[in-house]
Amino acid sequence: TERAFAADPAGAVLDGRDIATVICPDADVKLYITAALPVRTQRRLNELSVRGEQIAFDELQAQIAERDRRDMERADSPLRQAPDAQMLDTSELSIAQAVAAAVGMVEAVRR
Repeated sequence: TERAFAADPAGAVLDGRDIATVICPDADVKLYITAALPVRTQRRLNELSVRGEQIAFDELQAQIAERDRRDMERADSPLRQAPDAQMLDTSELSIAQAVAAAVGMVEAVRR
């Protein structure tokens, strides 16, 4: 299970929309990673394009916004930032920069 994996003494990295609030609320380090909706849309559009899938930007953005709304408003485990989670906005970051920022945030807490 995710909880058993997270309990590994060496540490673990888990990602998901309810990891910090439901699955591992007592984790030593919690990051809430986000990006602006247009940025997330473009990133997803790029992923789909590599796979040969085509969709209009506006249509995809509407789908992502609707998913966010549903996830935030659902009764069971709604998407929200844990009160003790650090926010990492990756809107202006490359993958390498985002990873470096996340590692830096984790290392700062673990010192």
